[in-house]
Amino acid sequence: MLLAIDIGNTDIVFGIHDSQSWIHQFRISSAYSNRASDYEAQLRMRFLENNLKISDIDKAIISCVVPDQKIVLKEMVQEMFALDPIMVGVEMYDKLKMEILSPYEIGTDLVCNATYAFYTHKRTCMIVDFGTALTFTVISGEGKIIGVSIAPGLKTAVKSLFSNTAQLPEVPLVMPDSAIGKNTVHAIQAGVLWGYVGMVREMIKQIKNEVGQDCLVLATGGLSSILTPLRDDFDEVDKLLTLNGLRIIAGLV
Repeated sequence: MLLAIDIGNTDIVFGIHDSQSWIHQFRISSAYSNRASDYEAQLRMRFLENNLKISDIDKAIISCVVPDQKIVLKEMVQEMFALDPIMVGVEMYDKLKMEILSPYEIGTDLVCNATYAFYTHKRTCMIVDFGTALTFTVISGEGKIIGVSIAPGLKTAVKSLFSNTAQLPEVPLVMPDSAIGKNTVHAIQAGVLWGYVGMVREMIKQIKNEVGQDCLVLATGGLSSILTPLRDDFDEVDKLLTLNGLRIIAGLV
């Protein structure tokens, strides 16, 4: 079995793949701890609750955009599973047979997303990732990452509004029926969520115009299902897309 770990700015996602499908996923806050033993204790509990055997894991791979946590989770895998995990990074990009834009700058999660799109579809794709940041990654059918656009994510936008104003509350991310708010909570939801619907649509339109050819639009990220009016704008929605990219990379290196 494969253990895939996607370390993001908000959450660390653990996925277990049995060569056929993802049989379990766990999510732990990226700020939970800076000690490997704490994550090991959490993972041992999840394994016990789901009747999983530690000895069944024979391969592990890690993508990390939080440098401080990279060593912590690598140490956890080494101690708990007696494995040296594959670390997604510049050192192994040549094995992906892709042309990676600014390899020392691009987030490894975006490389995972692009890898999934390239090896699954073999055509020009745009991956919209609704995470801590909202990212648009474009990859050609020949495996060249054309470029990336980055905006604040939904939760980031709401928290920024809440943190920098005296009288506005933090609100749940629920898509309102109307773009005209009837109270403070509704007003924030309308402004942020309907605003993001418009931004995503305009970004998709502009990127397609610049690419100059048909382009599949893939959506992922834990918040990808919130903006329900965008459902028909995406050709594919897969919350596990980044994990699937990790799975493909694990099979290539």
